[in-house]
Amino acid sequence: MIEKMKFISITGPKHDFDRMINTYLSHYEIQLENALLELPKTQDLRPYLENNPYKDLLRDCDALIARLESTKDSKEKKNKKTDKDEIKKKKMHLNPSIQLVEGLTKKLSKQVADIKALEEQKAQIQTSCDQIAPFVSLHYDIKKIISMHYIRFRFGRIPKEYWTSFQKYVAEDISAIFEECAVDAHYVWGIYFVPLAEKDKIDAIYQSLHFERIFLPDEYEGSPAAAMSDLQEKMNRLGLEIEEKERNLRELLEMQAEELYGARARIATASDNFSYRKMAATTKEEDQQVFYILCGWMTKSHALSLKEEMAGETDTVLLIEDSRDALQKPPTKLKNPKIFQPFELYTKMYGLPDYREFDPTVFIGITYSLIFGAMFGDFGQGLLLFLGGLFLYYKKKSSLCGIIASCGIFSMIFGLLFGSVFGFEDLIPPLWDRPATAMTKLAGIGYLNSVFVISILFGMLMMLITMALHVMIQVRMKNKTDALFDSAGLSGLVFYGVLVLLLVLLLSGHSLPACGIFIFLLLLSFLTMTFKEPFSALLDKKKENLFPEGKGMFAVMAFFHMFEVCLSFFSNTLSFIRIGAFAVSHAAMMEVVLQFANFEGSFDGNWIVLILGNLFVMGMEGLIVGIQVLRLEYYEFFGHFYHGTGRPFRPFAKNDL
Repeated sequence: MIEKMKFISITGPKHDFDRMINTYLSHYEIQLENALLELPKTQDLRPYLENNPYKDLLRDCDALIARLESTKDSKEKKNKKTDKDEIKKKKMHLNPSIQLVEGLTKKLSKQVADIKALEEQKAQIQTSCDQIAPFVSLHYDIKKIISMHYIRFRFGRIPKEYWTSFQKYVAEDISAIFEECAVDAHYVWGIYFVPLAEKDKIDAIYQSLHFERIFLPDEYEGSPAAAMSDLQEKMNRLGLEIEEKERNLRELLEMQAEELYGARARIATASDNFSYRKMAATTKEEDQQVFYILCGWMTKSHALSLKEEMAGETDTVLLIEDSRDALQKPPTKLKNPKIFQPFELYTKMYGLPDYREFDPTVFIGITYSLIFGAMFGDFGQGLLLFLGGLFLYYKKKSSLCGIIASCGIFSMIFGLLFGSVFGFEDLIPPLWDRPATAMTKLAGIGYLNSVFVISILFGMLMMLITMALHVMIQVRMKNKTDALFDSAGLSGLVFYGVLVLLLVLLLSGHSLPACGIFIFLLLLSFLTMTFKEPFSALLDKKKENLFPEGKGMFAVMAFFHMFEVCLSFFSNTLSFIRIGAFAVSHAAMMEVVLQFANFEGSFDGNWIVLILGNLFVMGMEGLIVGIQVLRLEYYEFFGHFYHGTGRPFRPFAKNDL
C-alpha cells in the first residue's frame, strides 16, 4: 500500500530556526521541497544563506579520529570494530562536544607539528640513504675524494645494455678508472676518476654511454658504508622519537576516545540539521522581523504527530494541507506487510507507483508465488527453496531470497496437489491429479490436459481483474476517457468479460441464455472502443473536433486499432498456456532424472545422480520459471493497469539531537 502524504509548511522567526529543527523536525522523516520553488507567487522571499559553522569542526574531529585509529597497534587494528554503529560512544551534548574537539585540536596541534617536522627529517635522511646505498662497497673516504685537486670523480650508474660495450671498446682506451660498486637488474653503479685535464673529454664519452650522474651528500666523513651507518643511526633515533610522541598522542586520545566518538556523532548531527537551511526561504532582511518558511512532504501519521507536539508553540506556525496542487506530485512511500516487503523489489524494478496509483506489491506477491508454484510443483524441491531462501533472507537481508522462500511454499503446496516429491510420483498420493495425465472433456473439442485448461481459465480471470484495477485507478485519477473507452477500461472489460463467459458456457456444454443481451453488450463495448477519440471529444465538449484527421483516415486507423486489440486479447490469453506447459515439463524433466539414476520402479538407483539431477533441475528450471513468471507479471498484468511513474519518498536526514 502507499502511505498517505501531507504537505506541510512551517513558518517562524529566523532566529528560532535551529531550535525548531533540533527540537521538532529532526525527529521525523520529511522530504523537503525548495520553498522558493514551491512558493513562486510569494513576493520578496530570499534564500536562507549561511555558512555551516560545524563544517570545520567536523573536519577537525575526523582528523582526530583518523589519528586515533591509525596509531593503534597492529593487534588492535586487527580486532577493531569496523561498523561505526558498534563503536562505543558516550552520549554528548552539543556545546561540550564543540569544546572537546576545539580543545583537543589546539592541545595536539603542537605535537602534531613536531611529529610532522621529525617525519620530514626522516624522509630527507632516507633519501640520502637511497643515494648512498649502491656505493657502500666503495672503501674510500668520501672527504678525501672530494678534496682531491688534480683528479676529478663522478658517482653514477650505466645501463646494463651499454656496460658490455663500455668494457669491450672503451675501458682500456681512456684515461679514467671506473670502480664498480653494485649491480642490479638494470644498472651498473660505480664511480670513475679522471685527470683534471681530461675531464671534459671523459665526461663526454661517459655521457654517450648514458651515464647518469648521482650527487652524494658531502657532510659525512669516512667511507660510504660508515656514512650509511651514521644515517641509519640517525633514522633510528628519529623513529624512536616519533614513536614516543605518537604514543603520547595516542594515550591522550584513547583517554577520551568514547567522548570523541560521541562528539563526532553529535557534531555530524548538528551539521546535517544545519543543512535544512538550503531548502528554506526567508522574508526580506529590511523587514522589522525576519521569518523563515520551510515546506515539504510527510506521512500523515508523522504530520499529525508533529502538529500535536508543536501545539504549544506561539511564534512558530505549522500548516497541514489536505489537498494541494503542489508544483511536484506527492512522493511515494510503500508500506506493506512484512511478508510482502521482498516483492517491493519487483515493483520498484518496473517503476514506483504514482501516489494516486495502486501499489501492486501484494498483488504481485500473491500471483507470482502462486504461478511459480504451479509451474514448479514439487514438495521436496519446494521445501529446499523455502529453507534455503529463508536462511539467506535472514542472513543476507536479500529481497530476492525472501521471494525464493515464498515461492518455495507454493511449490510445496502444488507438489502435494500433484503428488510429486523430488521427482517421485509414487511416494504420496496427489491431492488433485498428476499434471501429465490429468484430462478434462470440453464440449465440441474433446479431451484436453486439465492443467492447460485451468491455466487458460486462470489467465482469463487475471486479465479481468487487471482491467478492473485499471478502471479503478483511472477513476481515482479522474481520467474519464481511459476509464470508460480504453481497451483495458470498462469497454474492454465488458467486451472481454462477455467473450469469456460465452466461451466458458459453450465449452462446458451449457446453453447460452439471453443471447440478445450478450450480443448487444459485445457490439456496444466494441463500438465504444472503436470510437474512443470522438467519445472523448464529446466528454470534453469539443464537438467541432470529433475527427481531426478526417473520417476516412479515422476509419482506417480504427480498423487497425481494433484488429490489434482483438489480437492482443487472444495472444495475451494464450500466453498463460506456459503455466501448464512448465508444470508438465517439470514432471517430464524429473522423469528423465529418475531414468538416469535407475530409480524407475525401485529405490536401488544411483543416489548421487539423483541428487545432482534434482539440483540441476532446481537451478536451471527454477531460474527459467522465475523469469517466465516475471514476464507474465510485467507484460500481461502490469501492462493493463500499471504505469509506475511515481517518484520515491526521499526523507531529509532524521537526526535526533
